[in-house]
Order: sequence, then C-alpha cells, then structure tokens
Amino acid sequence: MKIVAVTACPTGIAHTYMAAEALEKAASALGLRLKVETQGAMGLENTLTARDIAQADWVLIASDIPIEQQERFVGCRLRQLPLESVLLDAIGVLKALLRDAAT
Repeated sequence: MKIVAVTACPTGIAHTYMAAEALEKAASALGLRLKVETQGAMGLENTLTARDIAQADWVLIASDIPIEQQERFVGCRLRQLPLESVLLDAIGVLKALLRDAAT
C-alpha cells in the first residue's frame, strides 16, 4: 500500500517534523510505502507531486491547522487526524488505514 501524508502544526517547527519522522518509522516497520510532505516554518518541504497523489491508496493529513493546497486531495481517499494522534501512536494510525483499505 502507498500512502502520502501531510504534517503541519501551528508553529511549524518541532511537531510537524516529529510527526513526519514518526510516520516514516511506522511505515518502514509495517512495510508500507510512504511519502510525507511537511508544511512548517520553512514552507512546503518534500512536496507531494500530482503523480504521488494519484498513485496513493490513502492521503493522510495530520494537522491541527488548515493545510496549504488542500484542493489537491479532492476525490482522494483521505483521513484527517489531529497531529497528536500520529505523535502518540503512528503505527496504530497506519494500521487503521490498512484495516479500512480492506473495506
């Protein structure tokens, strides 16, 4: 399964990048393909391309603020969660996507 994700927090510093790292580690542990775009103090980094989005089985947005360019994900299978959910249990978040993908 391929997942693309966006992480963002109100200050755009620590939690944005901590969540991205947690997702990357969890995806690796579960054998999932993942690309994470961060929307932090430095702007958009590791930006998701139209191709990344089109090839994804899921779009995961982990953010407590509105993200930039949300319209890119219209029509995608999307899950939006508070950033804290990923920080507390990234593996659980990704396992939930796996379960829901089967439905």
